[in-house]
Order: sequence, then structure tokens, then C-alpha cells
Amino acid sequence: MGLKSRVLIAAALLATVGVASAQQTMRVRGTIEKVDGDKLVVKQDGGAELTLTLTGNARLVAVVKANLAEIKSGDFVGSAAMPQADGSQKALEVHIFAESMRGTGEGHQPYKPIPNSTMTNGTVGDMVTATSGNTLTVKYKDGEKKIVVGPDVPVVRYVITDRGELKPGAHIVALNAVKKPDGSIDAPRINVGRNGWVPK
Repeated sequence: MGLKSRVLIAAALLATVGVASAQQTMRVRGTIEKVDGDKLVVKQDGGAELTLTLTGNARLVAVVKANLAEIKSGDFVGSAAMPQADGSQKALEVHIFAESMRGTGEGHQPYKPIPNSTMTNGTVGDMVTATSGNTLTVKYKDGEKKIVVGPDVPVVRYVITDRGELKPGAHIVALNAVKKPDGSIDAPRINVGRNGWVPK
């Protein structure tokens, strides 16, 4: 391979890296103002408006109010929580995943939207009921965590839905939205609150 060919290949690789680095993954939370085909005009919680473009294979998930009594052993759940001194996690919210979403984000890791918090996704094992709340044992590939769920902790169920649920006034969270170099934003997944619910 000649020097000129090697230079051209290197330039192409650098250009690809530049495009990739120019794309930013972001989380968008707000209320739908307008729906126009694949585009959603969203008023963010801070007041600014932006436009999201649904990708061709975008996953749409309705967030439905639920309760702790609906959770059973073997369910796949997720919980944003605050770590406690005894090693347990104090739940901020609990999500019951649709069966088709089993395995989504499985594991235990930091939860970026809330400082010092964690997110644990896994399969429910033991459940212990107490007067101050319940404790769920959530098992994942590399371990397990005890999630303490107080009586006032919101519990929601994820239900796979379609674009008919995306209407003006609906509260949404766009997960892993991608801001492209031209400033447009692609949305591969939208969580939409059902019956006025505000997803986090």
C-alpha cells in the first residue's frame, strides 16, 4: 500500500471518529407541545423547546401508575435508589418492566440524573414485608442488592405502546437521545406517562 493510500485511509478514520465524538447522548424530559409525523416538539421542564425525531425502530413505552402489591418473585424490575450505610439501597422509584423488556440495563451502576444515586435492574427474588415498607432482593448477573421500598415510593409499570400515545400534553422522557452534528436530535426510545403520569 502506497503512502498516499495510507494517508487517505487515516484521514477517513479521523473523520469518522470526529463525527462520532460530535454526537452527544442526552436525556430529554418534558411535555409534548406538537406532533408532526416523526417529529415531536417538546417543552422541557426548564421551559426551552426542542424537536425530537423518532428513529424508525423507536421503542415507545407507556409508564403506568402501579403499586408494590403487583410485584412478584421472578418479575424483572429496576430501581433508582440511594445507597445506605448497611449496603442496602433506599428506593426512589421502582419500575416493573414489560416481559419483552427483560434484561434491559441489567446490573447495578450509578444513576447519572440524580447525584450519588444508583440504578439496579434485575430479577426479583425474596420479598420481605415490614411496617415501614418492603425489601426486595433484586438479582442480576454479577450479584444482588436489597432494595428498601418505603410506603411513599412511586411504583410504575412499563407497557409497550405505539405512537397513538404521543399526544400534545403528554409527559415524556426521551432516553439515550442522540444530538447529531447538525443539531438535530434522534430519539430511539420514549417513555410516555399514561393518564397524566409524569415519568422520571
